[in-house]
Amino acid sequence: MGDLYHFPEEKTLDRVPSFDFDAAMTRATRRNVDAFVRQTGAQAWIQHDPATYAPLKKAPQFYD
Repeated sequence: MGDLYHFPEEKTLDRVPSFDFDAAMTRATRRNVDAFVRQTGAQAWIQHDPATYAPLKKAPQFYD
């Protein structure tokens, strides 16, 4: 998810970092992306969270 969410708590607690340009826009984008993930069965990864990121494949490994 890049920088859409920095930590899982932002998702579960609906928190937006103070440095985001527009909190309302961030929340709207999150809703859209979350809906896309639900509709498509895609996986969303929060790369800034060490516990979430650690088990993911890294280059040169890849996902099909």
